[in-house]
Amino acid sequence: MIESVSVFPSFQRRHRSAPLLKEREEYLTHLLRIGRDANHVRSVAAYLIHIVHIMELTNLRPVKLAEIEEAGARWASDRGPERRGHRPETSPRIFTKIARQWMLFKGFLAIPAKSSGHFDSHLAEFRNALQLRGLASITIKTYVQRTQIFLRWASERFRDLPSVSLRDVDDFLASNHKAGWRLSTLTSHCISLRAFFIFAEERGLCSPRIWRGIVGPPIPQYVEVPKGPSWANVRRLIRSIKGRTSAELRSRALLLLYSIYGLRASEVARLRIGDFDWRNETFCVHRAKRGGIQQFPIQYEVGEAILDYLQHGRPQCACRFIFLTLLPPYRPLTSGAMWDIVSKRIKNLGIQAEHRGPHSLRHACATYLLKRGSSLKEIADFLGHRTTKSVAIYAKYDQRSLRKVAAFSLAGIL
Repeated sequence: MIESVSVFPSFQRRHRSAPLLKEREEYLTHLLRIGRDANHVRSVAAYLIHIVHIMELTNLRPVKLAEIEEAGARWASDRGPERRGHRPETSPRIFTKIARQWMLFKGFLAIPAKSSGHFDSHLAEFRNALQLRGLASITIKTYVQRTQIFLRWASERFRDLPSVSLRDVDDFLASNHKAGWRLSTLTSHCISLRAFFIFAEERGLCSPRIWRGIVGPPIPQYVEVPKGPSWANVRRLIRSIKGRTSAELRSRALLLLYSIYGLRASEVARLRIGDFDWRNETFCVHRAKRGGIQQFPIQYEVGEAILDYLQHGRPQCACRFIFLTLLPPYRPLTSGAMWDIVSKRIKNLGIQAEHRGPHSLRHACATYLLKRGSSLKEIADFLGHRTTKSVAIYAKYDQRSLRKVAAFSLAGIL
């Protein structure tokens, strides 16, 4: 075992005869490899010993989250010989978190599928209807996810869809607004729910004309707070990544793709190794909304960052997607995981912007190109928009740039 021997030797000596030693050491070694500090690894090593004891694990087997949580509760009240000192109130939560991550790493965590209660069949039919309309996959996914949130809420209150009224939809939106949803989030959910209730009415699944009354709150067309960070802050964000761990190498490549090319998270998530032509220094993007494939030149800094990640940070596995999870079973990184990566880094640097995810860097890219003199048509084409209407919002940040039309170059953009 590499490196970890010096990090937790006492645990190895005391518990070498304990079950699952090899499996525990494999996980601890992985934590060191991806950049976790020694104190964290020591803490995890101690918890793994107690996880094996409390859950009575003689070999790894599929476990459900409920079983882990129940073991965490038993751990809080355990008075066995392995107890050392006072346990903080957060100990059961930490126990559950570490056990869940370990089981996920080994592929033994049974993750139940999200359910919409007794409305699951309606949601499946709605997804099929959207697919028949030829909508983009990311649009279908978004509509279905937002509708599922409502149906899960409704399934706890109503036995069937005809029992749901417009007032109930209003109650759902009002309760979530009170819980902290932004006006833009409410509007997005209204759009999805309108589409669902149009579908449901066409099939006689609900009361008529509900969809006509689902109207989102008014939102100012332009706001004072910029949607994305300034270009100076984008550069500061990228330069803040200095480590050589797998997570750091992956984050740098992601941030550069969002910032330099203004790609959507879903578009980056779908990038495959075969999309990059290193000989001709180009790569292809499968557009999420506009459809089709768009080719870009590989800008030098971006190319170097991606190669660095592929050679020194990316797990060696058969998956052909470029950006993968850090923990096995290795799988493509989701858009949600990418949002977390970008959001945490922006927050840690104290950068002020209306949005903090990958889309905020897309806004920053568009605004930067506008300030450099690119026309709205050029920016729309570059970002994969159908019309200039979608990029007109960027113009308010620099009205003088609207009067300039010039070609831009990716060279030296950082």
